[in-house]
Amino acid sequence: MNKVERKLHTIDATEKAIGRIATEIANLLRGKHKPEYEAHLDMGDSVEVVNIKKAKFTGTKFNQKMYYHHSGYPGGLKETKIKDLFAKKPSEVLKKAVWNMMPKNKLRNEMIKRLTIK
Repeated sequence: MNKVERKLHTIDATEKAIGRIATEIANLLRGKHKPEYEAHLDMGDSVEVVNIKKAKFTGTKFNQKMYYHHSGYPGGLKETKIKDLFAKKPSEVLKKAVWNMMPKNKLRNEMIKRLTIK
């Protein structure tokens, strides 16, 4: 089996929508841009995102979108507005978007480790 050559891609998030950036990142992390792409192998590249604080949101998502998390106990549903999360950790909003676009299997953890957000 051949060794996978990984390149570093830098993406500037200035004035770009979070979802559009996340789609581009997910494809690069999976390796779908390569001619030798195979879905069951981790062949993707590394991605670095800069200027995430200058990313934009379309529509009313910034004020209305919620993230939910349940602790497993009765009454344990936690909700966080995207506006609050973006104020604290803007990188976490993009990471959650990319995470949900990745395949839900063993490869996802390894792929997401190659994402760096500054």
